[in-house]
Amino acid sequence: MRGAAARSRMSDAFISIMSPAVSVIIPTYNRARLVFAAIASVIAQRATDFELIVVDDGSTDDTWPELKRTAAAVNAEHADRVAMRIVHTENRGVAAARNTGVALASAPLIALLDSDDLWGPDKLARQIEYMRAHPQCVISQTDEYWMSNGERVNPGLRHRKAAGDIFIDSLRTCLVTPSTVILRTALLREVGGFDEDFSAAEDYDLWLRILVRHEIGLIAEHHATRRSGHHGQLSATVPAIDRFRILALLKLLGGHDLNEVRRRAVCEVLAEKCGIYAKGLARRGQGAHATFILEFAANASGAWCAGGEQACASAAVSMRAHIKGRVSESA
Repeated sequence: MRGAAARSRMSDAFISIMSPAVSVIIPTYNRARLVFAAIASVIAQRATDFELIVVDDGSTDDTWPELKRTAAAVNAEHADRVAMRIVHTENRGVAAARNTGVALASAPLIALLDSDDLWGPDKLARQIEYMRAHPQCVISQTDEYWMSNGERVNPGLRHRKAAGDIFIDSLRTCLVTPSTVILRTALLREVGGFDEDFSAAEDYDLWLRILVRHEIGLIAEHHATRRSGHHGQLSATVPAIDRFRILALLKLLGGHDLNEVRRRAVCEVLAEKCGIYAKGLARRGQGAHATFILEFAANASGAWCAGGEQACASAAVSMRAHIKGRVSESA
C-alpha cells in the first residue's frame, strides 16, 4: 500500500457516512462499458450503511470523466444511505488499485467488487448479518453465478465453494472470488494487502496467505454474478499466469505457518506449476529460463519439503526478479 494516498487524486464529489459498516472497493481500468453496471448494482443494495470507493487505475478511455459525473449524481441522490468516493491514480495494476481503496476505507469490513462483475441486491445485507452473527469469522463469501459472453455457464465441480479449512483445496484451484468476499479490514491490513508485484493471480496469493491461518465462512446463496469473455479480462491478457502462482507458493514456503502436511501439499503443487510453466518457456525457445524454473521444481520435490524456509524465501526473491525481467522484456 506504499504511497497510495500520496499518489491519489480524490474527487470533490463525496460525502461521509458517520460509521459505515462496510467499505466497498471497486478497482477499474478502461472498463467504461462495464464499471457503471457494477456501481449500479452496489447502489441498489438493500443495505444502507456502506461507503463506495471506486479507484480508476489510470484509465485512458472516458472512465474518469464519467465517474466524476456518476459520483456527483450518487452523492446528491443517495446522501442518506451511501457515500461514493472516486480516486484517480497512475496505472499500476489491480493489486495497487485495491490497496489504494483499502488505505482509504473507514469501515470495519471490506467488500471487493471487480468492475466487470455484479451484485444481487441482498448481497451486502446478508453478509453483514453473517459477519455480525459470527464475530470470530474474519472472512466469508457467497456463491455466485457465472456468465461468459453474456450467457450463463455452470462452473465445474472443482470450483465448488465450501466453508471451513479450504487451504489445501485452494492450492490448485482458486476457490475464493474477490466479488463474493467480505473480510475484516484489520485482517487485510495485518496481512499486508495485495502484493503489487503481481500483474495477475494477486487474489490467489492473498487468499492463500489468509487461508493458511483462518477458516472461511460461506453463505451458500448466489449473490454475485461473475462475468467473463470480454475484452481486457486479466486472465486473457496477462501471459503465463502460473509464474505468479509459483511466486505465491514460494512465499508460503518461506514463511513459518505451514505444518508438515500443508508444506508437503504446497511443494507438490509448486512442482506441478513449475513443470507447466517451464514447458511453456521451452516451447517458446527460452531454454535458460525453463532450466531456472525446473530447478525450483526439483527443490520442491526434494529439499524444500523438509523445511528450508530461508532457501525458499531466497527463491521467492529470485522469482520476483524473474517476473520483473520477463515483464520488462515483453513491454
